[in-house]
Amino acid sequence: MKRGTTLFLKAAVILMGIPVLALCVFAVPEIGNFAAKSYPNIGPMNYLVFAVMYGAAVPYYIALYQAFTLLRYIDENKAFSELAVQALKKIKYCAIAISGLYVLGMPLLRLIAKKVDPPIGLLGLIIILASLVIAVFASILERLLKEAVDLKSENDFIV
Repeated sequence: MKRGTTLFLKAAVILMGIPVLALCVFAVPEIGNFAAKSYPNIGPMNYLVFAVMYGAAVPYYIALYQAFTLLRYIDENKAFSELAVQALKKIKYCAIAISGLYVLGMPLLRLIAKKVDPPIGLLGLIIILASLVIAVFASILERLLKEAVDLKSENDFIV
């Protein structure tokens, strides 16, 4: 594969991390403070917001790192290796973790959405569905790549 293509994809992976970092630094504390002020009877409300949103950011960045690693394997002609299968498996688990955290945090998002003029409850569903689509896609790619690695090792064994 041409190096320019993977270079573009590596740049895209890095650029995907910047908006989430900006949200974590600027928006999440504001959302947590808004939730704490909106529901003062629920003591750790801001910490619940932090747990869901920062908790989902961790697997997101792990998945981005694994995607970057996968692109590096492609550059090194190790695309059809067990290492690439493991990277896809980690991406799948990270997507499932993000989806699971937002499923657990949906009641919290619903509470916040009641106090906000444009409802943000739909945003949580979009994140859940997008993460599940990524998990299914990574699972399919993992299975196909595993079969290709098995065929390659079988052919190497015969020859």
